[in-house]
Amino acid sequence: MNFEVLDPGLAEYAPAMHSTLDPVLDAHLNPSLLQNVELDPEGVALEALPVQESVHIMEGVYSELHSVVAEVGVPVSVSHFDLHEEMLWVGSHGGHATSFFGPALERYSSFQVNGSDDIRQIQSLENGILFLTKNNLKYMARGGLIIFDYLLDESEDMHSLLLTDSSTLLVGGLQNHILEIDLNTVQETQKYAVETPGVTIMRQTNRFFFCGHTSGRVSLRDLRTFKVEHEFDAFSGSLSDFDVHGNLLATCGFSSRLTGLACDRFLKVYDLRMMRAITPLQVHVDPAFLRFIPTYTSRLAIISQSGQCQFCEPTGLANPADIFHVNPVGPLLMTFDVSASKQALAFGDSEGCVHLWTDSPEPSFNPYSRETEFALPCLVDSLPPLDWSQDLLPLSLIPVPLTTDTLLSDWPAANSAPAPRRAPPVDAEILRTMKKVGFIGYAPNPRTRLRNQASSSCSEQGLLFVAIPYRLKESDSEFDSFSQVTESPIGREEEPHRHMVSKKYRKVTIKYSKLGLEDFDFKHYNKTLFAGLEPHIPNAYCNCMIQVLYFLEPVRCLIQNHLCQKEFCLACELGFLFHMLDLSRGDPCQGSNFLRAFRTIPEASALGLILADSDEASGKGNLARLIQRWNRFILTQLHQDLQELEVPQAYRGAGGSSFCSSGDSVIGQLFSCEMENCSLCRCGSETVRASSTLLFTLSYPEGSNTDKTGKNCDFAQVLKRSICLEQNTQAWCDNCEKYQPTIQTRNICHLPDILVINCEVNSLKEADFWRMQAEVAFKIAIKKHGGEISKNKEFALADWKELGSPEGMLMCPSIEELKNVWLPFSIRMKMTKNKGLDVCNWTDGDEMQWGPARAEEEHGVYVYDLMATVVHILDSRTGGSLVAHIKVGETYHQRKEGVTHQQWYLFNDFLIEPIDKHEAVQFDMNWKVPAILYYIKRNLNSKYNLNIKNPIEASVLLAEASLARKQRKTHTTFIPLMLNEMPQVGDLVGLDAEFVTLNEEEAELRSDGTKSTIKPSQMSVARITCVRGQGPNEGIPFIDDYISTQEQVVDYLTQYSGIKPGDLDAKISSKHLTTLKSTYLKLRFLIDIGVKFVGHGLQKDFRVINLMVPKDQVLDTVYLFHMPRKRMISLRFLAWYFLDLKIQGETHDSIEDARTALQLYRKYLELSKNGTEPESFHKVLKGLYEKGRKMDWKVPEPEGQTSPKNAAVFSSVLAL
Repeated sequence: MNFEVLDPGLAEYAPAMHSTLDPVLDAHLNPSLLQNVELDPEGVALEALPVQESVHIMEGVYSELHSVVAEVGVPVSVSHFDLHEEMLWVGSHGGHATSFFGPALERYSSFQVNGSDDIRQIQSLENGILFLTKNNLKYMARGGLIIFDYLLDESEDMHSLLLTDSSTLLVGGLQNHILEIDLNTVQETQKYAVETPGVTIMRQTNRFFFCGHTSGRVSLRDLRTFKVEHEFDAFSGSLSDFDVHGNLLATCGFSSRLTGLACDRFLKVYDLRMMRAITPLQVHVDPAFLRFIPTYTSRLAIISQSGQCQFCEPTGLANPADIFHVNPVGPLLMTFDVSASKQALAFGDSEGCVHLWTDSPEPSFNPYSRETEFALPCLVDSLPPLDWSQDLLPLSLIPVPLTTDTLLSDWPAANSAPAPRRAPPVDAEILRTMKKVGFIGYAPNPRTRLRNQASSSCSEQGLLFVAIPYRLKESDSEFDSFSQVTESPIGREEEPHRHMVSKKYRKVTIKYSKLGLEDFDFKHYNKTLFAGLEPHIPNAYCNCMIQVLYFLEPVRCLIQNHLCQKEFCLACELGFLFHMLDLSRGDPCQGSNFLRAFRTIPEASALGLILADSDEASGKGNLARLIQRWNRFILTQLHQDLQELEVPQAYRGAGGSSFCSSGDSVIGQLFSCEMENCSLCRCGSETVRASSTLLFTLSYPEGSNTDKTGKNCDFAQVLKRSICLEQNTQAWCDNCEKYQPTIQTRNICHLPDILVINCEVNSLKEADFWRMQAEVAFKIAIKKHGGEISKNKEFALADWKELGSPEGMLMCPSIEELKNVWLPFSIRMKMTKNKGLDVCNWTDGDEMQWGPARAEEEHGVYVYDLMATVVHILDSRTGGSLVAHIKVGETYHQRKEGVTHQQWYLFNDFLIEPIDKHEAVQFDMNWKVPAILYYIKRNLNSKYNLNIKNPIEASVLLAEASLARKQRKTHTTFIPLMLNEMPQVGDLVGLDAEFVTLNEEEAELRSDGTKSTIKPSQMSVARITCVRGQGPNEGIPFIDDYISTQEQVVDYLTQYSGIKPGDLDAKISSKHLTTLKSTYLKLRFLIDIGVKFVGHGLQKDFRVINLMVPKDQVLDTVYLFHMPRKRMISLRFLAWYFLDLKIQGETHDSIEDARTALQLYRKYLELSKNGTEPESFHKVLKGLYEKGRKMDWKVPEPEGQTSPKNAAVFSSVLAL
């Protein structure tokens, strides 16, 4: 409400006015309100008590139920019914907040929100309450603890707030803009300009934002863009209040008269369908507040400041008989609110009293309120009595003293094993008598056991009150290792099925040493030229799926052609990662930047795809389900990211993809399957709806777990059943106008180029089905080949001679190759004329019989070849892992190895190994469970343009704006490149980077006292500096970017990085702050153009930045001034020894370090005669190491020993 036009005296209210409040009752104060209340002479707010006498309430008619004093003599400025609990909140002009519980208005909490300003609006959230004052937004718990305190600009004068969703808030006031604040990050995310300043009231519907202005106008704004869609000029003076319900907007306010502003007794009502005013509503009170109270009609409650309240219909006539009076203690009513249930009204007056009016004796404020948490009473320090006859009595009520003796319940590991608490099987009688209605089954309760009782195999009665936490190993035959993982393998002997897992399929880990990863032999795990992915990054379980997407040639080219302006775009980050995989020659890469962007996407968190470090390390998450949800998420996200075809403005060289010119993305063209969903009601009404999907989920035949006869079921049959799904379910029928049993079928209109299948083997039922079908397929294969099958893959000389004849073209498989195989390498699909689909397995023999071009010649027939399988490795000791079998195509071998052939490979993080093709379809369900399948059409690559055009242009190096609000030109530490300074191939660029720590290192101490690193610290780049390496401005930086981060920093490493708290915060930083993506593009352009980077320890810098730089473009002074099998020398010591420079005094400075590295490189060229005299330079290095040992590699203090620059072997220092 706009308080400025109500009472001028209240605007000048100050707490000092009541500092000497006399303990005498005010003439207007009702004595019954202050029963048993002691007045404090200092005027401090005292405890308010409700009215003691009973009040008779007539049902359906609002009457006063209770009145209480919130704060004596201090006007109430705002009231608000809690939307989650049965509480009423009031705020005062003195900045004090008080809450009352229930209709009895019992005081719950009371605390100071602001010391000087009044509380202008209150909004309840699930975990606390938002309070808005003049230039402060405070979020506090219901008990008074501060959750956050957000200070606005001192020039702001805020009056209203609006919660648009659970985490977004709009705040408006007398200025010409409205702020959008993210409650999760507590940061301002948007600032909307307002043409008409003075937004004091805000409302929201499903169509518009409504903003009430002090000028008397109400503007309707778009929910997405906040642009004005319509505007009503309601009053000539000022707006007092308005409310929206359905298609009606009702307003009250003040009109301009000759003597000034006068309260207008006409309510202006507007029809939101026609966007025009309807007949004004004349009322018999001076309206100051109004609210719709839609209980049984859309009636309005109109309140005056003098306490008169009138109910009327917005489109009818006001009746004077509908007026009732609120008896305020003070002269004026200051605030009014209606509960969510519409059963209670709250009024606050100018003397600090709160009046509750209800329409029932026992009202509720909300339809569904949660239980309110109260302070615990003081407990007597005594032990409660325990009844040993109660079997369900928790023994934890008895505190156990600290003892070193072995407890009776501590069973030794040799005699026990953890057993899961499983749900008991459903009673056979329930299954027998169950009747299904639609998809819900109903059965009478046989009452064979009491509630909360579980059956036990060792009990003849079959009844046991509690589940047994441990069981003896002799009776542990039922323990299932399929989906169970032991919580702690420490101290346990190795499980027998551990040896089932082949060594190459086991989870690989990196063993860290003092040098980190430098001495770890990745070549032992990967002898190919393809790049693996490191697994130690959080949420790196998706490494196998990243490899699958990379080896899809159209996807690889499409993603690398994409570039947009979004800071966290998965398509952009995946393209950067694919570029690193292209450049790598067998060295592993890491997807840290991609996974960082992945963690920022709200949908990923909502789907449960982001694992905590503890869950990922212990393997508690179900990896099979997780990777299948991730597969669906990444395809959907890439499809959305690539649908935007407009040329981005932030990166001025980023054009659209060359793959697609229509509104659909290429991900949609590759993966999308168009289909029709038909719903047939039993009344005969049929509804057809077109849709599309990016992948399919296997649907297994019902009763497959109970059928032990070994019925053969081809994979093609199951796939057809899953694609053309038919099911009976309850659905709404427009013809019957109610929910009816319907038959829902799915018809395929267009098949995708890449067929993605989630296997959904998430329980023993599906695993047994795969195992049984593999056994049946094995028996059929034995009968088919007869005695031609060999026990192994070795053939006699006569067998090899037969291969030269046409009859001997097909090599007979071995027994090992036929075991555990149900999945075909190829499938054939045919679209029929009646929108049906024929699916069958396609073998090499079928291709020889029908010819290789048969499938392409016939219209509507397609052959899909298996390209990748992602499997879940069940390993209880490590928690399991995910690996991929991928058929790498000819183009990849041509780029990496210069040969043209296809080969199946196993990708297990950084372990890459060629495998036989039969291994990709063999699934031993005891430890190797299929999760995802990728089939691709024959000759897929010929349909798409596979050229990659680098979307990064030189414009990324030009000047850009800083994210920091307080950055000034005087703080600029670099000069951007001009157009005539653009780097060329072979130009030198000095580079240095500084980092901060996001997660500390995890290490353990061995018994011999040495430290073993379990998990290295997670670093994030905080500052990147590039200096010119040649030209008239040599040594002057052209990039000095501080990288803004949204993740929590645990250590700024100020002593080594020079980064201080606040440097990376856009609100208070004075540095040139940018996003990581913006700076990454600059470095990528420099790499692609062919510059040579000069720095000290660049290997670690590029690793943390997540860049792959060709070795011939890196000039690292760590290795230039290094002798084999000797220690690495610090930049500080090299600068003192060769250049007579004292650097890195208190902290490190990346500009200083980059310049020093350039000078050292010049010194290296001088001493080695441009590398032509290695022997003379070797003598210089020997002198360097001898001096270092004598100085203990420490640079002397200024008054100590001087640098040996005057020695005859050194020339003058190069000056910039």
